[in-house]
Amino acid sequence: MERRVRVRFAPSPTGPLHIGGVRTALYNYLFARQNGGDMILRIEDTDSTRFVPGAEDYINEALAWLGIGIDEGVREGGNYGPYKQSERRDIYREHVDILLKADKAYIAFDTPEELEAKRAEMPNFQYDASTRLSMRNSLMMPADEVKALIADGTKYVVRFKVEPNRNIEVNDLIRGKVTINSSILDDKVLYKSADDLPTYHLANIVDDHLMEVSHVIRGEEWLPSAPLHVLLYEAFGWLDTMPQFVHLPLLLKPEGAGKGKLSKRDGDKLGFPVFPLEWHDPKSGEISSGYREKGYLPEAVVNFLALLGWNSGDDTEIMSMDELIAKFSFEHCSKSGAKFDYKKGAWFNHEYLLRKDDASLAELFKPVLAANGVNPADFSDAFITRTVELVKSRISFVSELWEQAKFFYVAPDSYAEKDIKKRWKEDTPAIMEELIGVIESISDFASKPSEDVVLGWITEKGYHMGNVMNAFRLTVVGECKGPHMFDITELIGKEETIARIRKGIEQIKLADA
Repeated sequence: MERRVRVRFAPSPTGPLHIGGVRTALYNYLFARQNGGDMILRIEDTDSTRFVPGAEDYINEALAWLGIGIDEGVREGGNYGPYKQSERRDIYREHVDILLKADKAYIAFDTPEELEAKRAEMPNFQYDASTRLSMRNSLMMPADEVKALIADGTKYVVRFKVEPNRNIEVNDLIRGKVTINSSILDDKVLYKSADDLPTYHLANIVDDHLMEVSHVIRGEEWLPSAPLHVLLYEAFGWLDTMPQFVHLPLLLKPEGAGKGKLSKRDGDKLGFPVFPLEWHDPKSGEISSGYREKGYLPEAVVNFLALLGWNSGDDTEIMSMDELIAKFSFEHCSKSGAKFDYKKGAWFNHEYLLRKDDASLAELFKPVLAANGVNPADFSDAFITRTVELVKSRISFVSELWEQAKFFYVAPDSYAEKDIKKRWKEDTPAIMEELIGVIESISDFASKPSEDVVLGWITEKGYHMGNVMNAFRLTVVGECKGPHMFDITELIGKEETIARIRKGIEQIKLADA
C-alpha cells in the first residue's frame, strides 16, 4: 500500500516569518495538494529563551493571507496532536529513555564553563567519540554517582552517541544521494534538564515519525543535520518509515550568487519587505514592513515565491495557486540558490492588478482615497471603478492609484513647470477661452462625440494639435500625463471640465508672468 503524503511546516515562534520560510511552507503545500495529502503546521517552541509573544499568531495569519491552507495544527486540531512541541514533553522524555536504555545516548554534566575551557585548550574541539571519554558524563561515571547528581538537581543534558567512521547516505529528492562520514558529526544534545525540553534534533525526529510525515521539505541550511537525523531514525528502529528528505535551494541576496543568504538588512537597504505581514517587535518597538501592507496581492506573492528556485518546465510565469499545484514538481527545483529579484516581485503584482476585476480593485482603492482626504462616499462605485480601469496599467501597487488618478477627484492647484514652458504659448489663453465655447456647444459629452467635435475644431482653425491638446490636458490634469483626454472629461463632466480650464487660464497666467 502506497504511503499517504503528509508534510509539515514547522516554524519557531521566535519572531516574524521570513519570506524564505514562507516559500518553504508554499512548496510543502503545493506538494501536499498535488498528491492529495495533508499539510501540518507544527509549532517548534522548545527553545523557551527565544519565544516572542505574538509570533505564533503572526505565522497563522500570514499563511491564511497567502492562501496556504492547513489541515492539521494547533488551531485546526487533528489526530496526531498536540501540535505544539512544548505540549509534548512526556512524549520526548519517553523517547530519551528509549535511547538511554539502548546505549544510543548518554547523560553529560559538563558545565558551560567546563566546555568553554575545553574549547580553549583544544582548537576545533568537538564533543565526539575522540573526546567524550575525557568529559563528565555517564560513560565515565559510576551509575550511582549519575543517579545521585540527578537526584540533587544537577543540571545535565542527554547527548546522542555518534559512532565514528561510518558513511551515512542521505537520499534527497533534489540533490540525489549525499554521503557524509559520521566522524565529522559531534554528539548532539538531544535533551536539556534545565527546561525539561528536547532540542530540535530529537523533537523533529520523534514528531515526524509519530505524525507519520512522509516528506520533510525544508531549507538548504538544514542539510548538514540530515545525517544525524538518519542515525536517529536508525537508533529508534524507524528506518522503514523514515520520510523522504527534500532540501530546497537558499534564497540569495538580490545581488545574486556568491553574495550570501537574503536578510532583513537587504530589504531595509533596497526598500522591499522580507516578511509577509508588517511586524511590530514587542521588545524593541521596531516596525518591519510586510508584503500585505506594502500593497502586494497575496496571489502575486505566491506566484513570485513559487518561481524562486522552481520553474514550470514550460516557461509559464503567471500561474494561479491551482495551476501551481498542478504543475509543481521537485524535478524542476534548482540545486543552486535563487537570487531574490524583488523587482520581479513588483512586476508580478502589476500583472495581477491588471488581471483583477475593476470593481474589486476599486474597493481596494477606497481606503487610499480616504487616506488622501477624499470621501469615497462622495463618488459612485461606477465612477471609482472607471477611474481605476483607466489608470491601472500604469501602477504596480494599489497605493500608486492615487498619484495616477487623483485629478479625477481633485482639481489641480498647481501646474507642471516643464509642461508650461513647453506647451503654454502666448496665444494659448485665448485658444483655451475659445475651447470653452466649443465644449459648451457639445450636446453629447461622451468621449467619442466630444473628441470628434474638439479635434474637428482644432483642424478647422489650423491650430497646432499637440500644443492645444496638451494645454487642454495641463488645465484639467495639472500636467501632461494621464489616460485618453476625452475619457477624463466624460468622467468629470462638462461643468467641471470648463471650470478647470478657466482656473488654468487664470493660474497659469500668473505662473508665467
